[in-house]
Amino acid sequence: MSPRPTPVVLVHGLRASRTMWRAQVAALEAAGRTALAVDLPGHGRRLGERFTFEGAVDAVREGVDAVGGRAAVVGLSLGGYTAVAHAARHPEQVAGLVAAACCTRPHRLVLRAWGLAASGFARLPDRGAAINQLLVDRTMPPQAAADVGAGGFALEVVEDTLREMAASDPVADLARVSAPVWLVNGRWDHFRGEEARFLAACRDGRLVVVPRATHLVSLVQPVRFTRVLLEALDEVDAREAARSVGATDA
Repeated sequence: MSPRPTPVVLVHGLRASRTMWRAQVAALEAAGRTALAVDLPGHGRRLGERFTFEGAVDAVREGVDAVGGRAAVVGLSLGGYTAVAHAARHPEQVAGLVAAACCTRPHRLVLRAWGLAASGFARLPDRGAAINQLLVDRTMPPQAAADVGAGGFALEVVEDTLREMAASDPVADLARVSAPVWLVNGRWDHFRGEEARFLAACRDGRLVVVPRATHLVSLVQPVRFTRVLLEALDEVDAREAARSVGATDA
């Protein structure tokens, strides 16, 4: 009997929600995999909650528990940083890690500048909803814009998130991850700045750069991104099968 395909837990980016992964969830389920996209605190079905980084890591842990206790974890941007931290803290849960659009350390000065901008948007009558929607419509294909908007936008969580991210250390976390890691970036992603440093920190890492993609690589190039993901999962499955045989022999 063939081993069960490795389940997948997907973690969204800042202001988005689980619905941004609709295309990938559909493809994974069509391939016979269990796929679960989670909402982080303050996002999606958890709007109104305060965001904390530890709470975000707990959301991933709970998601992995829900699919059987061990999974490949996929995250983009904020979700990527969260997935890396989760893998460092809960290695027994992680068969493989795909960390997309998160190859820049959260420098305090940059976070402070983003925080000031977020404060300005928060003072607008609509808290920046119109500007956010304009950016979504201008930068994403129509289906991707519909998917990312379906779960609503967490406009009030940005300041908390940036403050929490200041204490994170993704490079140190990557150095603690024993599972295979795929760093996936869009060619035009402004978060690519330290990808060589991030790759060097991995014990078992590889870097994939997706052509004609920006920061939101899974949304602007969903087919290419999903192909990368499925290829990574094939390798994860093979490793998990070998791990299972080794545990049986022991």
